[in-house]
Amino acid sequence: MTRTYLIKPILDHTYPLITHGKGIYLYDDQGKKYIDGSSGAVTASIGHGVQEIINAMKEQSEKVSFVYRSQFSTEVAEQLAKKMSDIASGDLNWSFFVNSGSEATETAMKIAIQYWQEKGMKTKTKIISRWMSYHGITMGALSMSGHIDRRKWFETTLKKYPAVSPPYYYRDTNGRSVEQCDEMYAKEFEKEILRVGKDNIAAFIAEPIIGAAGGALTPSDQYFKKMKALCDQYDILFIADEVMTGVGRTGKMFAMEHFDVVPDIMATGKGMSAGYTPIAATVVSEKVMEPILNGSNLIMSGHTFSANPQSAATALAVIEYIENNRLVEKSAEQGAYLRERLEQLAGKSAIIGNIRGKGLFVGIEFVQNKETKQPFARTDQVVSKIVTTNFQEGLLVYPANAGVDGVNGDAVILAPPLIITKTEIDELVDRFARSLAKVEHNLMGKELIQ
Repeated sequence: MTRTYLIKPILDHTYPLITHGKGIYLYDDQGKKYIDGSSGAVTASIGHGVQEIINAMKEQSEKVSFVYRSQFSTEVAEQLAKKMSDIASGDLNWSFFVNSGSEATETAMKIAIQYWQEKGMKTKTKIISRWMSYHGITMGALSMSGHIDRRKWFETTLKKYPAVSPPYYYRDTNGRSVEQCDEMYAKEFEKEILRVGKDNIAAFIAEPIIGAAGGALTPSDQYFKKMKALCDQYDILFIADEVMTGVGRTGKMFAMEHFDVVPDIMATGKGMSAGYTPIAATVVSEKVMEPILNGSNLIMSGHTFSANPQSAATALAVIEYIENNRLVEKSAEQGAYLRERLEQLAGKSAIIGNIRGKGLFVGIEFVQNKETKQPFARTDQVVSKIVTTNFQEGLLVYPANAGVDGVNGDAVILAPPLIITKTEIDELVDRFARSLAKVEHNLMGKELIQ
């Protein structure tokens, strides 16, 4: 093989070369066809090769692809900011455009801290976050993340932000009701606020539905109402990390709409451009902007490619495509069918312990014993086996952590493009079932799925 000069996730691994994609499918240079069952990293939400987006990208490139945000604005960036205001809830009206979800959550953190500084409360600099969370790979975003595997390489240089437990009803309802669990989570949060001191806390950050660190852990209808009430009581901003769940993925434009709570700051990305260009956004409420507008009159953050017109035009076209084709509604409809098919599969499987999520954002947790919910040991490499076997079967699934401690435990996420049809869902589930049967045979030494 010709030597590679590209740094890939696993340096000595040979990755297939993708030549093109169309709809929910990707094709490699050997002619193999893959169902993009995870939309890449829960990103390619409208599928591949959409001509309307290609046309919009070409049209913008013929005008101007780059200007520097400290020198110029552009009509298309202004239009995208207006569109974000239109589709976001409440008074989330101001958008700071960046290049990735990590930058969006880190910018949200900085804006939250700046908000309190502008109000003369300079000690409010800490962020409370949850274990089994993931907010990005930059150092500030990783400090807020409770993803143990991704933290461990840099633990000594990170802030000690993760503090409270996630809503994990599959494991926490043993002997408790969902309502009792919510009360337990709220009490833990309040105890941490009192321990740290409200005068030292700028914000609480949470994913509406936990992605990579928890395999689509989904809260109850009341969980975020309780957490937001505590934020308001103790003068703490609430940051919603919608990088993975935003722009239609869960059957709502933004996942927080399921819980009837409006955050003070929201980070989003991924589905915002559906993978056609790097762009993400930190969307800020009027409440948070007010003291900044009346104070320093600037947000102390920025990147060379922030709000560049090429990415802005692409994201605007993607959001309009989602709206025009009712893909938010389709995500809810097709997500319900995907859950139905997977629940049927779970009834036959010896290792599917829990299926959760909303819309086309579905997590599947695997356990060694369905009665006791005992997770597999990490040394069993269950997620790796499931991801690899599905890949061989021509299905892409997204690996995730799970388990009571976030160390031992296994889950994957299925998050196909929002354009997927019921026939394509059947094909996806059939491939997943064949792969799962092989893994179960490997783990248990017998065929368990017929």
